[in-house]
Amino acid sequence: MSTLAQHIQREFPEGFVKAVEWRGDLTVTVRRESLHDVAGFLHDDPEMDFDYIVHVSSVDWPDDVERFEVVYEFYSIRKRHRIRLKTRVPESDCEVISLTDIWKGADFMEREVYDMMGIRFRNHPDLRRILMPDDYDEGYPLRKDFPLRGKGWRDTFEFLDEKVL
Repeated sequence: MSTLAQHIQREFPEGFVKAVEWRGDLTVTVRRESLHDVAGFLHDDPEMDFDYIVHVSSVDWPDDVERFEVVYEFYSIRKRHRIRLKTRVPESDCEVISLTDIWKGADFMEREVYDMMGIRFRNHPDLRRILMPDDYDEGYPLRKDFPLRGKGWRDTFEFLDEKVL
């Protein structure tokens, strides 16, 4: 296991789930309850020094009990290393704490995950839709159970001949 992963495991033994290193990329999975503390540690600890948030995304695993995976990617400009931090949440309690108080850049990225997958970010300063219309209430387009043609597509394309569809 990498030195960074060992350091995280030592600091958060209860929150640490696993670490995987593949092709030079380190991915650490933590329990949802530890996400904010681990993220703060990654940002503030001088050995870690992850000062840049690269990306926030999510993955839908519809057959798993913890259906959704929230994925953060961080980079240290000074130390020139990166890490991917993951946590899992069930569909019945689809919420994680926002990291906008640690990285301001998480703001729009968390809103995109909320808008497309329906994962709520507790304590987010402005959690609202960013890509879909504000009044869109037909689900979350990136979930695997969302219809491939979208909801209400027949109404949108009612002028087309049925044979074409």
